[in-house]
Amino acid sequence: MVQTLYTQKDSNVRKTWLLVTTSLVLVIALGWFFSYLLQSTAILYFAIVFAIVTNLIAYWHSDKIALAMSGAHQLQRNDNVELFRIIENLSITAGLPMPRIYLIDSRQINAFATGRDAKHAAIAVTAGALAELNKNELEGVIAHELSHIGNRDILVSTIVVVLAGVIAILADWFFRISFFGGMRSRDDDRGGGNYMMLIGIIFAILAPLAATLIQLAVSRKREYLADASGALLTRYPEGLANALEKIRGDEVSLRMATNATAHLFISSPFKGKQGTSWLAKLFLTHPPLEDRIKILRNMELNQ
Repeated sequence: MVQTLYTQKDSNVRKTWLLVTTSLVLVIALGWFFSYLLQSTAILYFAIVFAIVTNLIAYWHSDKIALAMSGAHQLQRNDNVELFRIIENLSITAGLPMPRIYLIDSRQINAFATGRDAKHAAIAVTAGALAELNKNELEGVIAHELSHIGNRDILVSTIVVVLAGVIAILADWFFRISFFGGMRSRDDDRGGGNYMMLIGIIFAILAPLAATLIQLAVSRKREYLADASGALLTRYPEGLANALEKIRGDEVSLRMATNATAHLFISSPFKGKQGTSWLAKLFLTHPPLEDRIKILRNMELNQ
């Protein structure tokens, strides 16, 4: 398991740099393409600045963006002493700094971790998790999220939140450029104008798919590894298994859930909205809860 954890850490570091580099190159390349077609160097300059700024924001402030998008507010120790004690004890056991703790005012049972590294990490839990989970179950969920921090999942996961949003902005931006650029060039080159509009429409259609694929770059295997690591941390796999059972039976919706932040949570926040076809399952950001529960209970039996 130790070798697997170190492999996962190294993989996440490489994956982070790959996502940042790819997004930087993609935005600049698209900026050059449209500046060439519209004969406007201003578009290329804007794309370069936009790419650099969004990547800097993604690295330094993506955790704040993810927490804000989820409607989370920070807790102080006096707000929930028992929760702080649980996280403190598990953090000491895991050899990690104490993360900041946030609360999401929702009756759905869920949680997520975010931050660029262990020293700047945060864990957000829903009010539903605090109300519905017993101590062992809550410890299992917290241990799972601390494992994401220890495995360095949180940086790549949180950066994806910003990059997925950037793709959505680019889709709208280039569609508008294509439309108005195409309209402007019709008098001189009607075929060229239609060509520009067609490119813009194709890009707008494919952009949501690209955002989903970027989210899936954060492999679903990380959830299995965090489950296993969390179970080893508490030495009680049944606690997390029981928590996932309750999450599976929870039908409460999370009002602040978005496609950009869904992959952060311990389980998909879109209750009752997931498709059951093979194509829908292909694009799930989380592995099936049934599989995760089965693996955890097999760990319990094998101890």
